[in-house]
Parts: sequence; structure tokens; C-alpha cells
Amino acid sequence: MPHRKSKNAEPLDAGSVPKAVVSRLSLYLRELQHLLRDGKETISSGALGSRLGFSDAQVRKDLAYFGHFGYPGIGYRIDELVAAVKKILGTDRVWPVAIIGIGNLGRALLGYKGFSRQGFDIVAAFDSDPSKSGLIIEGIQVRPIDTLAAVVREQRIRLGMLAVPAPAAQGVADQLVLAGIDGIVNFAPVTINLPPHVSRLGVDLAIELEQITYDVVNRLRVR
Repeated sequence: MPHRKSKNAEPLDAGSVPKAVVSRLSLYLRELQHLLRDGKETISSGALGSRLGFSDAQVRKDLAYFGHFGYPGIGYRIDELVAAVKKILGTDRVWPVAIIGIGNLGRALLGYKGFSRQGFDIVAAFDSDPSKSGLIIEGIQVRPIDTLAAVVREQRIRLGMLAVPAPAAQGVADQLVLAGIDGIVNFAPVTINLPPHVSRLGVDLAIELEQITYDVVNRLRVR
């Protein structure tokens, strides 16, 4: 007897989905992709949750924001769930990306192979230092910052990553907005102001370490 196919519902409006849920979707996707590479075909909500430190109820609740993906008696078909989550996150297509700021961090970002595996194609790099103009790093030519707008439009770049010093971040962000960028990931340790139609994410590695030290210190206090 054939198994009843999972029924996908229309997703809710993006604004109604908590950001924490979207963050967990990325975690689910990474774990599912690892399982798929290992040859596993199905998984239950409990097994997926336990691998990431979440309850089975949390997994089901998160996925229920976007539809119903499981099969009775089987759980989730991993290949189908990977495809569904990628579609939800928008990574079922290739996104052209520009990096601005080719210091140590910018070079490291250019060399990170995980971006391409998840659908992000770094197609352009920019720096204000004339001595870096023309350098080829990880197959990408570094361009002068004053060519940013033209290149963004020419290559239809949608996303930008800022790896510039804090004092330069707002000015470069403004240039990206004027060029038509839709989303910016800011690695500079400063808050940037963007118009409402441009998505933003600040990544401050020192803040991430502070979250870890908070957990460590408070665990020690209760011992």
C-alpha cells in the first residue's frame, strides 16, 4: 500500500514567522544535508531534534509554520525536506554576492567554500586601497570601490557583505543601497542604518563570544 504523501500548505506571511524559527531552519538544513550525504533517507522529528538539542515538538512546530512535510509511520523524507527548506529560505537558487573590504576577514570570506555549497556565489570583491586593485584572490578580481555601483548593476548582485573598518561601514552600506542591493551582512562592529526595504544582519564575533562566556560563567555559579 503506498504511503500517503505529505501535504504542503501555503506558507504564512514572512513577517509572522519568528526570527528564531528561521535561524533553526538553517540548522535543520545543515543537519539534513549531512544525513543525506551519509546516505540516510528518512528521519523522525525526535531524531532530528535530538541531534541539535531541540525537542521533537519544537521541530514539528517550526516546520508547521510552512506546511506539513511528514509521512505517517515514516517521518520526513530527507531529500524532500531539504528541497522544501531550501525553497523556504530562498536558497533553491544561486545568489550573486559582493564582498567589500579585502583585509584578513574579507580574504577569509572569499576562501570559504561553504557559501557556494549553500547557493551563494561571490562574484565581485571591492576595496578602497589602490594597492589591492587588480589582485586575484580565490579567482575573484579585487576592484576599486568607485566601480561598485556599476558592477553591482551589471552582474545583478543582490547581496553584499561588509568586511570594512567600522568608520567606513555606513558609507559603503549607503553605496550598496544606491546600487540596488537587497540585503547586507555587516561584519563591521558597528550598527548601520538602512532603509526598510533592505534586509540586514550584523555579525559581531566578539558578541558571539560574550554569549558563550555568559553561559560558562553562569554554569560555574550554579555548581
